[in-house]
Amino acid sequence: MKVRTRFAPSPTGYLHIGGARTALFSWLYARKHNGDFVLRIEDTDRDRSTAESVQAILDGMEWLGLDYDEGPYFQTKRYDLYQQVIDQLLKTGHAYRCYCSKERLDKMRELATAEKRKPRYDGSCRDKTEPVEGAPSVVRFRTPDTGSVIFNDLVKGPIEIDNAELDDLVICRSDGNPTYNLTVVADDIDMGITHVVRGDDHINNTPRQIHICQALGAPLPAFAHLPMILGDDGKRMSKRHGAVSVTQYSEDGILPDAMLSYLARLGWSHGDQELFSIAELKEYFALEDCQRSGSVFDKTKLLWVNQQHMAKLSKEQLGELLETELTRLGLRVDNGPDAGSLAELLRDRSQTMKEMVQQSEIYYRDELEFDPKAAAKHLRPVAFEVMQALNVKLKACTAWDADSLKTVLENVATELEVGFGKIGQPLRVALTGGSASPDIAATLEMVGQARSVQRVDQAIEFIRERREASAG
Repeated sequence: MKVRTRFAPSPTGYLHIGGARTALFSWLYARKHNGDFVLRIEDTDRDRSTAESVQAILDGMEWLGLDYDEGPYFQTKRYDLYQQVIDQLLKTGHAYRCYCSKERLDKMRELATAEKRKPRYDGSCRDKTEPVEGAPSVVRFRTPDTGSVIFNDLVKGPIEIDNAELDDLVICRSDGNPTYNLTVVADDIDMGITHVVRGDDHINNTPRQIHICQALGAPLPAFAHLPMILGDDGKRMSKRHGAVSVTQYSEDGILPDAMLSYLARLGWSHGDQELFSIAELKEYFALEDCQRSGSVFDKTKLLWVNQQHMAKLSKEQLGELLETELTRLGLRVDNGPDAGSLAELLRDRSQTMKEMVQQSEIYYRDELEFDPKAAAKHLRPVAFEVMQALNVKLKACTAWDADSLKTVLENVATELEVGFGKIGQPLRVALTGGSASPDIAATLEMVGQARSVQRVDQAIEFIRERREASAG
């Protein structure tokens, strides 16, 4: 039997970390077993489902590279199928119409709560054979009175739930809309899903879905319930833990392969290996190796993983990514150094592409603003003579490479009888606007001769104005 998995998000918000991991594990299982991966949008909650959320899900999947073989299917376009299934369950006696009023159900719930019992429907309409004139009705599934549901979860192991814990589930509302547990089963059967991979918050739904599946005479899929992703306080990850849309991590400069590698280790392991390529994930992944307890999302670890993946990229690959991001900012990449060479220089100083881009902008912009603190500390009157000497030497340079420029700087230090730091820091602020940069000679090479001379001139004028203001 061909493996068929599915990812079935509800479009009521963005694609978050938990959903992305579920999609990844489902995708990996299908890919490892040469199966099919299906994308199904469960949009029957019309009040909360939005087109924007659908697009956010599709964008997140595309960024992560989780391609699907079928879909996206939309449940709102499959109501005919659901009605057929409901009719079949009614016809075979596995479902019945319930005419109980909201008031009766509320009183039943209040009484159970007062008596500290689990609220459940009492089955009063189970044996009604005639409709109640003028009364709206829902359709309930007839849950077996005795026995239990037993299934072997591929992650959690054997799970048994007593049928006495379950009441008769509403599978169709009075307005004719089918409910979640009915649509999921109908779709999984119709789409031939063999393995259901999802979060363990769905475990309570599983026995109900197994009952419906058995009532329809369909084979059961295998279930794999993944533990929750937790925040640093041990509670389910949410917005207060910094949880954001998966695409936000793209904007933050995380590489998609790095995100997949990190997500895979949130609840799954392969020995002590920390970093994985996509090919390795496809080869090694097994649902049976997923852990049963929750995993803590660690942004610091994600940044480390991302930096390791950036380190593995070639100069050309990293340069291409940098060019793309610079162009997105409206910068002309032909108005500065070779992006690959600059990326190579900044590689070890950047944990994300966003950081690299932020450090790169100064090499492509004509205008430069000095950081007030850095300028106050390093562009002082005492640096005036140093900057003037540098200005003369840099204008006269005939070889503009890091080695030659380092010699120039050392000669200036010797001539002025000052330490190299007295030259390096004022020059660094002049070239970059701040007090941190790669090797100063390499920085000069990347900024370029014309732009370097212009910025040193700007620094000299800044110091002159500062000196005059102090004298006045």
